[in-house]
Amino acid sequence: LVLSLAWLGPALGGEDKDEEVVEEEEKEKKEDEVLSDEIKEEDNVLVLHEHNFARALSENQLLLVEFYAPWCGHCKQLAPAFAQAATELRNESSPARLGKVDATAQTTLATEFGITSYPTLKLFRDGNRTHPLAYTGRMDSQGIVRWMQRRAGPSATLLQDTDTAAAFVNSQDLVVIGFFKDLRGETAQAFFEVAAEMVDMTFGVAEAAELFQAYGLSADTVCLFKKFDERQTNFPVDPARGLDMAELTRLLRIHSLQLVMEFTNETSNQIFGAKIPHHMLLFLNKSSSEQLSLRDGFRAAAGGFRGEVLFVVVDVTGHGADVLPFFGMTAADAPTLRLVKMENNRKYQMEQDNFSDSAIRTFIQAVLDGKVKPHLLSAEPPEDWDTRPVKVLVGKTFEQVAFDETKNVFVKFYAPWCPHCEAMAAAWEELAERYKDREDIVIAEMDSTANELENITIHGYPTLHYFPAGPGRKMVEYKSSRDVETFSKFLENGGTLPEEPPSVSEVREPPVPSG
Repeated sequence: LVLSLAWLGPALGGEDKDEEVVEEEEKEKKEDEVLSDEIKEEDNVLVLHEHNFARALSENQLLLVEFYAPWCGHCKQLAPAFAQAATELRNESSPARLGKVDATAQTTLATEFGITSYPTLKLFRDGNRTHPLAYTGRMDSQGIVRWMQRRAGPSATLLQDTDTAAAFVNSQDLVVIGFFKDLRGETAQAFFEVAAEMVDMTFGVAEAAELFQAYGLSADTVCLFKKFDERQTNFPVDPARGLDMAELTRLLRIHSLQLVMEFTNETSNQIFGAKIPHHMLLFLNKSSSEQLSLRDGFRAAAGGFRGEVLFVVVDVTGHGADVLPFFGMTAADAPTLRLVKMENNRKYQMEQDNFSDSAIRTFIQAVLDGKVKPHLLSAEPPEDWDTRPVKVLVGKTFEQVAFDETKNVFVKFYAPWCPHCEAMAAAWEELAERYKDREDIVIAEMDSTANELENITIHGYPTLHYFPAGPGRKMVEYKSSRDVETFSKFLENGGTLPEEPPSVSEVREPPVPSG
């Protein structure tokens, strides 16, 4: 669930190496055996190590290598899909092969290719060892196969005449055609690169004069054809600047989406993959015809914000039910509107919901202009929040505790579902027990999935921040080992460890509400 919902807070990425795990591996690691350059296979995946890696590169035109750790949960989850993709590519006699490296055992290779988290996938082309390409596709078998197919063959279909072009345009709900006067020129080559990367879209290419004429074009242009919303959207290539691949990718992502999306399991990747900076959400109960009619005003407001704000309908009785707690809502709150700023996950709501298109447009513009304060979630403080060794903070009590000028406050920001948070829970309790009689030290925790702060954004769990006593609203991020002795040393040393300069920042004071 959380993986698919960027509205919910920090995303889960690859698993970083824990210091404790690395030390354990080092202790347990036996002397490397002397290995030949023979290449063995497991489920059609090449098993690679430092002695056969060069041979694998020389024998395979396209080799996608997964660098993994045996203990990594994400790697275990990927393994069946990776093997299935390897088998599919093998069965279709593709020049693309898949390989894997145990990066905890093959440390020389891990160091050479800068592996810092697992799993990491890199593509090696034509035996080139020095410039592998980072894998950017989906982490499932179909995603891997399509990503490799695009790199193995032509990434765009050559369209020779109006009949083949028309058939191509009608073949799918959405296709992209690049019209170029010279298919060997830099502009066309950049287009082919974009096509190779965007494996979830179908690309064609044309240079025949009759095709330029048929589609009303006179110069190099990329066209997006859709069976919904606008039927043809043109992106002319700037003759001076050429084709900007990043900009074209962004425009295609934005315009390939429906003007108003419905949040489902199938669309969530599209919604978050488009990287549109704001999402406007209409929460409604689809079983209510009265609430369904609110989509008309919502849609009418959407056109003027394309690319800046993505409009999404969320059914509170369907796929959207799972996200409600992250907005502090229940199904009974529908219909209602929320705007989310994706950069920092800040949520905004109207003082009173108004579903007319003009009210929605006015509200969005006010948020974009910085005239609306974010709506911050806060749980209610437990009755015994300050009687236990670990003080339980919530959004509405955080300010008075963390910035008490007479206290040094050490806070753990956590998520209830986070295994790393669970792993350090006992150490945090023990630390609090050790300092419970110290008037000047407070050990606290806050569930960041239920509480939000205006000027502090939590990007991962657990995050530890130390707020020293005195004026100035200082905040020090703790980045060292998560054990009681190191925590204690950090506290006794005034919020720093001798071997590490502290990461100190200043937290702005929330503005005093007017009125």
